[in-house]
Amino acid sequence: MIYRFEDIELDTDRFELRRSGTVRAVEPQVFSLLELLFANPDRLITKDELNERIWKGRIVSEAVVNSRIRSARQAIGDDGKAQRLIRTVHRRGFRFLVTPEVVSAARPVGVVVETAAAPPPEPAIAPSPPAESSGPPSIAVLPFQWLSIDGKQAMLADAVAHELIVELSRLHWLVVIARGSSFQFRGPGIDLTAAGQRLGARYLLTGTVAVEGKRSAVSVELVRADDQHLLWADRFEGPVEDLLGLRSTMARDIVSTIDYRIPIAEATRAAATPTENLDAWGAYHRGLWHMYRFSAGDNAQATQLFEHAIRGDPHFARAHAALSFTHFQNAFLGYKPDVTAERRLPREFAEKGLALDPLDPFSNLCMGRADWLEGDMEGAFPWYDRCIELNPNFAFAHYNRALADVIAGRGERCDAGIGKAMSLSPIDPLRYAHLGTRAFSHMVQGDYAGACDWAEQAARAPNAHVHIYMIAALVSELAGNRAAADTWATEVRRRMNGYRPDRFFKSFPFRDTATCETIQGAFARLGF
Repeated sequence: MIYRFEDIELDTDRFELRRSGTVRAVEPQVFSLLELLFANPDRLITKDELNERIWKGRIVSEAVVNSRIRSARQAIGDDGKAQRLIRTVHRRGFRFLVTPEVVSAARPVGVVVETAAAPPPEPAIAPSPPAESSGPPSIAVLPFQWLSIDGKQAMLADAVAHELIVELSRLHWLVVIARGSSFQFRGPGIDLTAAGQRLGARYLLTGTVAVEGKRSAVSVELVRADDQHLLWADRFEGPVEDLLGLRSTMARDIVSTIDYRIPIAEATRAAATPTENLDAWGAYHRGLWHMYRFSAGDNAQATQLFEHAIRGDPHFARAHAALSFTHFQNAFLGYKPDVTAERRLPREFAEKGLALDPLDPFSNLCMGRADWLEGDMEGAFPWYDRCIELNPNFAFAHYNRALADVIAGRGERCDAGIGKAMSLSPIDPLRYAHLGTRAFSHMVQGDYAGACDWAEQAARAPNAHVHIYMIAALVSELAGNRAAADTWATEVRRRMNGYRPDRFFKSFPFRDTATCETIQGAFARLGF
């Protein structure tokens, strides 16, 4: 069937939109939306009907609907201001204002087909289980589009996407769809929801590569496949001659961001599910959200959710490692009265996680943190190094390695490590700890003024805990800023009445005797 009005034809048999005889490329969902509107002229199409007909009953955001309406208007020469053809009925839906002529489906004479409009071939892979099913999150990297006129270097677009697949495969918690499957979805106009369903991918990474003169630009988007919600986007630019070298650095930055963004999306997804209905992965990701809020109440909720995850899947290595983390917090921050008992549990759960998955970076990291908690910083180093070897993009591992370095008296090496952690994760929930570690690195090198600047930033960062306030008080005192030192010391006493130097040194067992004596003197002058 063909719907025709003005210079526009919508051919439902050939799945083509033509303007003045020229085929225009449109996304499948936009085509279906136009077909629904053209078939029902001057009738109100409610948002519920749109949801049922276009998205098959799946709940989608207002932004997604508006995006498809905007694309439909652009495809037929309309816009949201004029609304000459597609009228928005506030809070209710949309109305198509023209009655098109319904004509034969025979191809009109003189049709010119633009090459960009050629539909992509049907991928020759069997449908996968729905991406919304339970289990760990999954991602597919689709082929990046080459946007430059010169096609001689077009293979660089595939090279960038392939580099991302390689780097993503280092994330043990994330299922990465193989290139052989994901690269079958090539070209513009791909229906991302359909691609996600066929690949069994909950998330999709798409992008473009362009070269203009002596500059190259790579744009990337992380999309939730079921409703095409954009979770994150960025653009990377550089000299064209550096593109090959840039791709590995860029891939590490992108993967580091995904390592942060997808768990947030998973936690949000899990938050909409009653606790009793959560699967193991849903409980785990909701637990992570509470774990990174760094309060006694949230830590307790996180512990319960990780235990829920283990009941659902006793072989879930990361859930055991996460329990190691929450019990570490109980001991490190004094959330539980029996600190001695809590100091034993981080190793117990880290060992369980490691036995289940020896190559899981998080389980290896928690083994190192268990050594730290027991005062064996030298024993922690091999675990941190192994963790970084398993996943060079793991910002949390670089932070822990840097903290161990500064406690061992290696301030300069700490500077390099914490700089790496902060560059990999610039908006990390542990940013206060990154800043506090940098303050330590300046302190052990005798730069008390610099230490004071970093410690002030750490204490003012979200989620800062009592040890961070104590660091700010100590280095302010060492820098000769008694007013600031007293302010932060008051905050320490407000947060934890009876805070003692031995608690600080159990948490940060500095090896250098002179450093310990310097800190002890600052404690004494502040009345602790």
